[in-house]
Amino acid sequence: KFADEDKKVKDRVDAKNELESYAYSLKTQLSDKEKLGGKLSDTDKQTIEEAVAEQIKWLESNQGAEADELKEHKKQLEEIVTPIMTKLYGQGGGPGGPGGPGGPGDVPPHSSQGHDDDSL
Repeated sequence: KFADEDKKVKDRVDAKNELESYAYSLKTQLSDKEKLGGKLSDTDKQTIEEAVAEQIKWLESNQGAEADELKEHKKQLEEIVTPIMTKLYGQGGGPGGPGGPGGPGDVPPHSSQGHDDDSL
């Protein structure tokens, strides 16, 4: 019985930490002109700032929230942030550009791509 209670408490604490960490990390990055703050349009920046502020306020008002509620709020924040980040990094400058991971030059021309060769 105590093991079940301990697991519930751990799940709740983990979910709370994940949401807090995500929200505060976004808040910090938005205020840094070298990071997200300098790369987003004013509209996108405001959208994320408002969503982050809303989740932080909710967290402060709901200290006893259950793990499911906390996970749902993190998901809501991700649903707002992810499309904006995808748009931002889809414009270039992110991984996957020429020379980046998955870009041209990633695989040497003489390699047997797609085949495992243990003799190397």
